[in-house]
Amino acid sequence: MFLIADSGSTKTTWRLGSRDKSAGTCSTGGINPFQSSLEDMVRLLETEFTLPRTGISKIWFYGAGCAFADKNQIVADALSRYFGASEIHVNSDLLAAAHSLCGNRPGIACIMGTGSNSCHYNGKEIVQNVSPLGYVLGDEGSGSALGKKLLSDILKNRLPEGICNAFFEAYPVTAGEILDNVYRKPFPNRYLAQYARFVAAHIGYPEMQTLAGNCFREFFARNVMQYGAARQLPVHFTGSVAFHFSEIIKKTAGEFGLSVGNISQEPMPGLIQYLATCGV
Repeated sequence: MFLIADSGSTKTTWRLGSRDKSAGTCSTGGINPFQSSLEDMVRLLETEFTLPRTGISKIWFYGAGCAFADKNQIVADALSRYFGASEIHVNSDLLAAAHSLCGNRPGIACIMGTGSNSCHYNGKEIVQNVSPLGYVLGDEGSGSALGKKLLSDILKNRLPEGICNAFFEAYPVTAGEILDNVYRKPFPNRYLAQYARFVAAHIGYPEMQTLAGNCFREFFARNVMQYGAARQLPVHFTGSVAFHFSEIIKKTAGEFGLSVGNISQEPMPGLIQYLATCGV
């Protein structure tokens, strides 16, 4: 049996199967070596992993924060301790996006979920990556960026009264509670990203369209347009934000002369197809 994992900052999707069939899918919290220790990862698996773990010989794990050998080793050690698999491959979530969206063809692969990232993929490997820099310094176009902009505009009274009233009806929170979650509690990026749903649900308001459009313009200007081949290659997207804001993303990409390719809600279906072509 083999196990494929796609892990973002918020959620990990696990797919268990063999060459001829799937044996099930489950979800756990996100596994990120920059946010969790080896012990934290094992504890999360012990608590949340619900599929059978006996008989797994190979694991392909793609995750946020898995772009450095030392961090990848921490994840590999946690997986080895919990599953006991003899063959474990740990790669970045960005490579997962490239494999899922582009397959064996060149393209620009973009992640737009809780965080954001992008790369130029030549059909075999990532050849250029503009660092996302995380939710404080970067992550343009992400759920956390949309949430941060929305909360800032709400608390600074820069949006119409109708939108503000709708927000506080949907989320009965105080300004103090918002600031406490952003500045004092763990995982503020996840907290911010949850509010992207409000933007999507109220996208009929011109102000919400402007807010989202500006966030995506920043993503294209500060990331995608730094790839010299961006206008010659299809630009693909995966992630919850990419999926739910696909029409605005397509429109905004057109402003930059970019050609949009695949848009998926999550990488897993494309990953399964890609690994199947590799003889997994």
